[in-house]
Amino acid sequence: MAGRINDTEGDRCDGPDAEASFALSGAGSCIAEARHCTTDFLTRTEGRHPSRMPGRVVSLAELVVSELVTNACKYAPGPIQLRLRVVGEALEVEVWDSGPVLPTVSDADPERVGRHGLEVVKAVAHLTVLRETVGKRVTARILLNPA
Repeated sequence: MAGRINDTEGDRCDGPDAEASFALSGAGSCIAEARHCTTDFLTRTEGRHPSRMPGRVVSLAELVVSELVTNACKYAPGPIQLRLRVVGEALEVEVWDSGPVLPTVSDADPERVGRHGLEVVKAVAHLTVLRETVGKRVTARILLNPA
């Protein structure tokens, strides 16, 4: 089960649900838990943020969380931290894991079976990967109301 680390009001956001962090076990079942945490966060945040949460954002957030947490479960041992926050006009989905290898987006290849997760994330969000002292932090930024 996901444990809530933090659920606080952010400096740049309205409402008490503008930011939340969740500790995930790293087991395969945590992928569904991460999606549930994401949906719950967005539902609670929707009425408190001026931009609202369009259905498109909820669907994209669930997809991005699924892909990033799946990669963390698959390639890194141990726990995972999921952090969600509304910053200005965007939703940031941040996943930390202990794996030392930074993920890379593969070139498009219609013949390749699997390993398309980061391609998908990069297609729907701005993707940033940072090496940490221990592990890495992958952040996907989804615009709430793209032009």
